[in-house]
Amino acid sequence: MSENLNMNSAPVNNDADVLLRVENLCQYFKINKAVDDVSFDIKRGEVFGLVGESGCGKTTTGRSIIKLYDITSGNIYFKGRRIAAGVGTYRDAILKARAEMKTADPARKAELQAIIAENRAEIRRAKADHFAKDVRSVTEIQMIFQDPIASLDPRMTVYETIAEGLKIRGEKNKAVIDEKVFKVLERVGLVREHAARYPHEFSGGQRQRIGVARAVVMEPELIIADEPVSALDVSIQAQVINLLNDLRHDLGLTILFIAHDLSVVKYFSDRIGVMYFGKMVELATSDELFAHPLHPYTKALLSAIPLPDPNYEKNRVREKYNPLMAHDYSVDKPSFREVAPGHFVMCNDAEFEQYQALLK
Repeated sequence: MSENLNMNSAPVNNDADVLLRVENLCQYFKINKAVDDVSFDIKRGEVFGLVGESGCGKTTTGRSIIKLYDITSGNIYFKGRRIAAGVGTYRDAILKARAEMKTADPARKAELQAIIAENRAEIRRAKADHFAKDVRSVTEIQMIFQDPIASLDPRMTVYETIAEGLKIRGEKNKAVIDEKVFKVLERVGLVREHAARYPHEFSGGQRQRIGVARAVVMEPELIIADEPVSALDVSIQAQVINLLNDLRHDLGLTILFIAHDLSVVKYFSDRIGVMYFGKMVELATSDELFAHPLHPYTKALLSAIPLPDPNYEKNRVREKYNPLMAHDYSVDKPSFREVAPGHFVMCNDAEFEQYQALLK
C-alpha cells in the first residue's frame, strides 16, 4: 500500500458516452471481502452484464452503486460526478503513518504529518460527495430486485407502490401522478384496473412487471436489474427480458444486468463482466467473451450452459475451476489487464503472454 493513498489520482474517464464508472470498489463486511477492488464503466444506452456464481459479489456491487451500502473504499461516478466514495484506504494510510511516526526521525515525521493531513482532507471530500443532497441524481438510478414479492410492500396497493417515488421526489399534483402511474402500468403490460390491487393478487411475472414499473416511472437513466428473472418460470423469463429490451430501446435506458445464467446474459448484454470471489476476472463484449473465453473460471461457466440438443448434452464435458491448480500466483501476482482491445483478464505476466498468443 502506498503511503499517500489518493483514490482520485486515477484519471476519471470524462467521455460523454460513459454514464457510470466504478473505480477500485471494495465492499467489506467485517472480515468478509464481498467485493474487492472492482473497476468497470458502463456506456450510455448499453446493457452491461455482470455474471458469476452465487456469493461472488455481483449483487453487492449493484447495491453499492445505488448506495444501499456505504462502500468501504473506492469511488463511483455517475455522469462524471462522484456519488459514492469509501474512506477505508485513507484511514489505513493514516493509521500506517501514525504507527511509523513512533520510530521516525524528525524529517520523516514532517512527511508523515503531511500524509495524514492530506488523507484527512480526502476523507472530508469523500464524505461530502457521498452524502451530497441531490435527490434528482439519486432517482436517476433505479433498481429492480430479484424477489418480486419480497421487494413489494404487501400493505400498499400497486398505485401507492409506483407513486411513492414520485411523491418523494416532490410531485404533488395528483393528476400528474395518476397519468404517470397509469401510463407506466400499460407500458409494462398491465392495465389500469390493477392499480387498486395488492401484490398478493398477482402472479410472479406480474409482480416483477410492477417492480419494473416502479423503476421506470422515475424516468431513470440507469437501471440496475438484479437477477430479475431468476425467480420466474422459463416462459415468463422470456417475457420480462423482452419487456426490458423494449424499454431499453424505447426509453434510451442504460442497464446493469446482474445474473448467473450466461445464456440469458448473452442474449441481452452488449458487454459482460465475470466475477469470482469478489473480483472481476474477465470483461469483454458478449460476442468476444463467448468466442474467446480466456480465464479458466469463464471457461468453466460456459461449459455449464445446457443446450436443447440431446446429442450435445450426452457428450458435454463440464470444466471445473480450482484456482489453486489453475494458477501459480506465489511469486508472479495477478492484475486486471487488457489482453486485447476491450478484452480484460485477471492474470499475471506469464498468463498475459499466454492469452495474447491464443488471440493471435
